[in-house]
Amino acid sequence: MRSSTIVEDPGAAGGPGIGPGPLAVTMGDPAGIGPEVVAKAWAVRTAHGLDPFFAIGSRRALAAVFSGPVETIAHPEAAAEVFPRALPLLPVEDPEPFAPGVPGADCARTALDSLELGVGLVRAGAAAGLVTGPVAKGELRAIGFVHPGQTEFVAERCGVAAGAVAMMMVGPDLKTVPVTIHLPLSEVPRTLTVELVLARARTTVKGLQRDFGLPAPRLAVAGLNPHAGEGGMMGREEAEVIVPAIEALRAEGIEVTGPHSADALFHAAARAGYDAALCMYHDQALIPVKTLYFDEGVNMTLGLPILRTSPDHGTAFGIAGRGVASPRSMIAAIRLAGQCARARAAG
Repeated sequence: MRSSTIVEDPGAAGGPGIGPGPLAVTMGDPAGIGPEVVAKAWAVRTAHGLDPFFAIGSRRALAAVFSGPVETIAHPEAAAEVFPRALPLLPVEDPEPFAPGVPGADCARTALDSLELGVGLVRAGAAAGLVTGPVAKGELRAIGFVHPGQTEFVAERCGVAAGAVAMMMVGPDLKTVPVTIHLPLSEVPRTLTVELVLARARTTVKGLQRDFGLPAPRLAVAGLNPHAGEGGMMGREEAEVIVPAIEALRAEGIEVTGPHSADALFHAAARAGYDAALCMYHDQALIPVKTLYFDEGVNMTLGLPILRTSPDHGTAFGIAGRGVASPRSMIAAIRLAGQCARARAAG
């Protein structure tokens, strides 16, 4: 029977708040590009100023795509010493059978084992933050995984309701947060409420303060409809939901503007006027980040007691094992996790 080593005792590694340690990087589905981009990130660690990290996942999957030095470690505390000369690897059980680009149930179990272990180690304070490699949601569901994605799984393991976290897309000079995420567009208007907008905005402000060192974050709020409703001519959601939420946020002392027409919110001059843009639905938040920074975007989860980032790409089974996967988003996710870990330690 497969099992994961789950560290639950915060005292086992000195507990949280002892300063940034190594980052835990799960390689995701071993049949995808996760092992390759993690290894490539380690290979350019000095050029990109990456903090020490260790990989969690399959030895076999890593060996299939990386001929550089790898050292197996038994505990995260060994990662910093190993990191300058080899990629530290905390292994989980290898999938059987295995081939790059060929997903299956055993690969999904390896991905889940890696995620479970990574969350446990960060919760215990043995690692400063968690960077999660891409997984195949369909393959996970086939083995009984009931969560919509890794975000909800991590939130549950941290004792946080899924609705209390927020997804922030981070690019070099743009951060966006969708109020609603994986919903059909037809369901967005009836899902939007004043309370939901307020919850996402408050989580965003706290995240910007804690992880980015911004004492008074500036928010820009997008409208839902074209031209932000055009005074009610193109929809009532702005007047009935978004404006009341903005007024409540201002009453709390938060610097916030809007609702803005989304088509004019993301050009360079507009981006200079806010620290994060609160968007009403998934694509409204993701399209600008992916358009501007397709290879450098990072998915960050706000509202967790632990730090978690992820590259903004999927498993890419079609190119796995070919050596052509770009590591830029993984590099950005590791770099951001390190920066935020230091901000938390300093705060």
